[in-house]
Amino acid sequence: MITVCGAGAFGTALAVSLAKTAPVTLWARDAAHAAEMHATRQNARRLAGIDLHDAITVTSGPLPAGSAPCLLAVPMQKLGGFLESFGDALGHRPLVACCKGVDLATGLGPTGLIARACPTSTAAILTGPSFARDIALGLPTALTLACADEETGKALQAALTTPNLRLYRTTDTIGAELGGALKNVIAIACGAVMGAGLGESARAALMTRGFAEMNRLARALGAQPGTLAGLSGFGDLALTCTSDQSRNYRFGLSIGQGTAFDPTITVEGAATARAVLVRARSMAIDMPITHAVTALVNGELRVDQAMDMLLSRPLKEE
Repeated sequence: MITVCGAGAFGTALAVSLAKTAPVTLWARDAAHAAEMHATRQNARRLAGIDLHDAITVTSGPLPAGSAPCLLAVPMQKLGGFLESFGDALGHRPLVACCKGVDLATGLGPTGLIARACPTSTAAILTGPSFARDIALGLPTALTLACADEETGKALQAALTTPNLRLYRTTDTIGAELGGALKNVIAIACGAVMGAGLGESARAALMTRGFAEMNRLARALGAQPGTLAGLSGFGDLALTCTSDQSRNYRFGLSIGQGTAFDPTITVEGAATARAVLVRARSMAIDMPITHAVTALVNGELRVDQAMDMLLSRPLKEE
């Protein structure tokens, strides 16, 4: 039985899709939330209107023991604390991170946090262009499954593929998790320029130069050259920078429009921008868009000032 830890929108959507082929345990930290989902067979708080399949067992009790895969659909900035609390119960099994970002406290990505907290487990990450509601509705979605251990990766690919969820496998966990993390930063920038009325051409420029920026850091950290050209990089960037379903893009829109954004909504790109900028500076890697986004998030620059900063950079070859 596959376990999905985290009853947010994405964790619930994965459970709904996986339940088409195998029994699934959906674990929620909040006992009242778990009881509500068990009684109503819906997750009205996070994914309203989607019925939970009979093959889904909702619980807030002890995590199921065993060697079956466990998917960690926990927000990036909460993953470290979750692993510290439940690491002993998660040992000796494949752990698949389903979050995107860089941990502010440690500078590690999801697989790094897993390896540190659960050394007896095999770390993997599931990432790529996807929205929870699309997956839950059974719409076709393709994702990247990255696992450094090739045989475990093959087993996970077979176990986690569903009629509407197609998984492509790689051993490049560094590239896969950086693609998913960094595209959120670029999505905030794209939302900001659209919110400020700066136009589609400005967004296209930010996406293109942002992709170059993503590759610059990823290669420096050991990612394989082609990884970010796939689903976990370019594919996710294209989706997140152009859709109102993206929380990071909507957050950027609110910055550009000068409106308030719901503080209860998780925006992984905001923390990721701060964490990545620290890392890039320590390695002397030029990441001007990440710098601008960090300044916007911190309230240090307006959108027009950020654009002026980017446009006034020295001219160079592409």
